[in-house]
Amino acid sequence: MAKRSSLSIRIVEGKNLPAKDITGSSDPYCIVKVDNEPIIRTATVWKTLCPFWGEEYQVHLPPTFHAVAFYVMDEDALSRDDVIGKVCLTRDTLAAHPKGFSGWAHLTEVDPDEEVQGEIHLRLEVVPGPRARRLRCSVLEARDLAPKDRNGASDPFVRVHYNGRTQETSIVKKSCYPRWNEMFEFELEEGAMEALCVEAWDWDLVSRNDFLGKVVFNVQRLWATQQEEGWFRLQPDQSKSRRGEGSLGSLQLEVRLRDETVLPSGCYQPLVRLLCCEVKLGTQGPGQLIPLIEETTSTECRQDVATNLLKLFLGQGLAKDFLDLLFQLELGRTSEANTLFRSNSLASKSMESFLKVAGMRYLHGVLGPIIDRVFEEKKYVELDPSKVEVKDVGCSGLHRPQTEAEVLEQSAQTLRTHLGALLSALSRSVRACPAVVRATFRQLFRRVRERFPSAQHENVPFIAVTSFLCLRFFSPAIMAPKLFHLRERHADARTSRTLLLLAKAVQNVGNMDTPASRAKEAWMEPLQPTVRQGVAQLKDFITKLVDIEEKEELDLQRALSLQAPPVKEGPLFIHRTKGKGPLMSSFKKLHFSLTTEALSFAKTPSSKCVNELNQWLSALRKVCISNPGLLGSYHPGVFRGDKWSCCHQKDKSDLGCDKTRSRVTLQEWNDPLDHDLEAQLIYRHLLGVEAALREKHRELSAGTGAGSVRTGPGEAPEDPLAQLLQVLQDLQEAHSSSPAGSRPSGPNRPLALQT
Repeated sequence: MAKRSSLSIRIVEGKNLPAKDITGSSDPYCIVKVDNEPIIRTATVWKTLCPFWGEEYQVHLPPTFHAVAFYVMDEDALSRDDVIGKVCLTRDTLAAHPKGFSGWAHLTEVDPDEEVQGEIHLRLEVVPGPRARRLRCSVLEARDLAPKDRNGASDPFVRVHYNGRTQETSIVKKSCYPRWNEMFEFELEEGAMEALCVEAWDWDLVSRNDFLGKVVFNVQRLWATQQEEGWFRLQPDQSKSRRGEGSLGSLQLEVRLRDETVLPSGCYQPLVRLLCCEVKLGTQGPGQLIPLIEETTSTECRQDVATNLLKLFLGQGLAKDFLDLLFQLELGRTSEANTLFRSNSLASKSMESFLKVAGMRYLHGVLGPIIDRVFEEKKYVELDPSKVEVKDVGCSGLHRPQTEAEVLEQSAQTLRTHLGALLSALSRSVRACPAVVRATFRQLFRRVRERFPSAQHENVPFIAVTSFLCLRFFSPAIMAPKLFHLRERHADARTSRTLLLLAKAVQNVGNMDTPASRAKEAWMEPLQPTVRQGVAQLKDFITKLVDIEEKEELDLQRALSLQAPPVKEGPLFIHRTKGKGPLMSSFKKLHFSLTTEALSFAKTPSSKCVNELNQWLSALRKVCISNPGLLGSYHPGVFRGDKWSCCHQKDKSDLGCDKTRSRVTLQEWNDPLDHDLEAQLIYRHLLGVEAALREKHRELSAGTGAGSVRTGPGEAPEDPLAQLLQVLQDLQEAHSSSPAGSRPSGPNRPLALQT
């Protein structure tokens, strides 16, 4: 078995933050750390004391983590960013809230003596002495200490306190990975209650020394064990009083911890086979299990269930068949064409997840250049007369107020240009759309046309496709490009308004310019010629998009299967040192692409992607997570001259001074699929609704023949619901009886660097 832990994090907003700038405002952003390792940085919200972020993240991390901390910072262009305050949630706090922590939390002051990190390696022994037994404390080394000096390092030494005596190690200059190998002894008095305290400090010549952390030991326990050795996590000094809660403002968070025990793959095969058999039969008509799963799934967890099912079937090559089954279920209960796929059903949620998993690169290729142009132009755009702001414009050296009509016409022209460019890019993108997405839309188009065949419903199949492609995929990405990794920062107020109006225009085109969509906002009328033209372009695009034969689909999928999908792409700067001094260093910009098989680079970019250090680290960890040759330690510094810059060791082949952190990763839509984890998550959900499933089985069994389904060669077993309940029981027994152990890993090729 393997233990898995994950955090669902939503950073909502802040309020009543203190002003850090001379303007009486702040430019706040958030940093999220897991055990002092930064993993997330939100966008900066400029000039506000009540920022809204609305950013969501999924983080996979080791079950042994201690705490997650949220730091609210004020960004400064010319000086070091200011720390406003922090919220810290321990693992125990999160575990005490099974449904998650949700609400406002007061920011607390950040005390340097509490901001500690790293571990210290100690050996403690009780040894014989000439008069009495003695306590021997060997201070061996430390790693990942907090950098307290301007040079990015510290000058650490250790103080050992016991029974009124204090002894110190030597000072190791410019290192966060010091090695001392020094030993101290203290006389022990039997029955003494004094604790042994080991403190790490950063030595400073002029100012006071900086506290780096401490470890406190119970000497009575040492009497019993006689010896203890290991790496000990440095703890903060929490003896100081804090600034009153609330004076630094508050942060609204939604954080949920999930701990999963993943069994070996063989344990989940009966569940996977049962669900796959149900989906394969869906081409002959909806089965029994998927409708029951939808019926027993609450609204609040429907998105999670849809995503888990989608990923499971995607890994089995049945995503298209699964979605086709959901299309049949939705069409079977829909009588009015204008309500089709408008609810948050399992079909709608599954298609949203499917497009993000399978179509994110496609979205970037179509929308990326358009979004970049909107951000770069920063034009004032407004079509609603009630919201128009009249600005001063220059005219031959003279200034005159721009009329409302001029603002509206100029705005309409800007939006027509952006909308036209987007529709043109979409029309040219048929071949760029992934084959599995095209094939799924083909199934959707055919199913809807079969359900609504009359001439008055001619546009309904097109609207069914655009309800997902435009309304649930392209429009949300236009309105919030950062959440879809199209931009690194949120848009400012002016750009946000332009994006919102552009998204409205795309929605009108996606609705096929129906009278109902035009009646909502009459002030969008100036865009109607472009919208009507766009409807014709979009229908032509969809006609070509769904015109994909089975052979072409298989050929395209086969060609793509030969290429490892990229886990991360983007520019990185290579630092080259030719000698000592700042003038001897140079930086070269290269564009890297990381797949599950190789790390390659080129001089020019092949696609646009976000360049964030923590995302690159996360991506590298994902592709190395099952690497049997992964090193347990590494040197975070460089070997310069005759020693490592991090720990000052002189042997170039010496073991690394810091442990490899391979377990904290950010979840992305293009992550490699983890079939066992998805099966475990589906099992956990079904276990939660087991009572409802058993009640449904009793109802079906009580009816005349309602509890059985067709049988025959290659068809489903006689009572799939009864089999599902049995599978759940078997998995429950497997969880209770299997000992915890390491998860078997499949064969994995080493990561290669290619130019």
